[in-house]
Amino acid sequence: MITIEHLTKRYGAQVAVSDVSFTCQPGTVTGFLGPNGAGKSTTMRALVGLADPTSGTATFNGKHYRELPNAGRQVGVLLDAGAQHAGRTGREVLTLSAMVLGVGRERVDEVLGRVGLAGRPAGKRLGNYSLGMRQRLGLATALLGDPQVLVLDEPANGLDPEGIFWMRGLLRGFADRGGTVLLSSHLLHEVEAVADQLVVIAGGRIVAQGSKTELLAGTGGTLVRGPDRALLAKALEAAGIGVSPGPDDALVAAAEALAVGQAVAAAGVVLTELRPAGGGGLEDLFRSLTGSGGGQQVQEVLA
Repeated sequence: MITIEHLTKRYGAQVAVSDVSFTCQPGTVTGFLGPNGAGKSTTMRALVGLADPTSGTATFNGKHYRELPNAGRQVGVLLDAGAQHAGRTGREVLTLSAMVLGVGRERVDEVLGRVGLAGRPAGKRLGNYSLGMRQRLGLATALLGDPQVLVLDEPANGLDPEGIFWMRGLLRGFADRGGTVLLSSHLLHEVEAVADQLVVIAGGRIVAQGSKTELLAGTGGTLVRGPDRALLAKALEAAGIGVSPGPDDALVAAAEALAVGQAVAAAGVVLTELRPAGGGGLEDLFRSLTGSGGGQQVQEVLA
């Protein structure tokens, strides 16, 4: 199990992550989502001992990564698939890792086959690998020690559609066998297809977390649009209806369409669109929580 509790990381005056807390249970895939610069990579680096938290903890079954005996046999990590010597072959990279981890050479052939790099690809030098092949090799390295936990940052980057579908099955199977997966990715549709739990971070803070079912059930409400966005937002707020940014220049009101229409009509505000906001799934949830300034944008509209 992964447990992150009140994790804060500062670089001088800059706060990269602030009071981040969440857990990843065995048998689940947790999608860790956020825009660029939100704090995902910093959190994952702190988790695997590559960055020292300013405060708080990040542990595996109660132990810090550096405290784990032969950590690669317990936690498989993929943070940067390009961090390998370009002059070595795929097989050489895995063989060296196997020697460090103390696993048999037969395991090298096993994982090469599992990630689709057996045969000629295994003998190619990494400098001749495509980005997708490097990602597959990075996954092979993470799986080499037969770990119980996977920590993966953008593992599908560079994969073609067939490769992405393959990875989805690999991660789902790993979790279904009792493994724990923490997955950071910008491919929202793929995260939605494979994840059980979601953690959304923006501006270094957790803005939403819970089961996929619970969070996506909350993507409803009513989408409204009008020629005067600020006036529309004020009318809804005056009626006690919560407002959040929607796609493009729309707003999402936290009420049924009838209540929204009545509130706007009573205020004499013109509407050009009024419809249920649900149906966009994880993409809509992500945009409402992190897109275009998130909650700050609402405050600017109301100002």
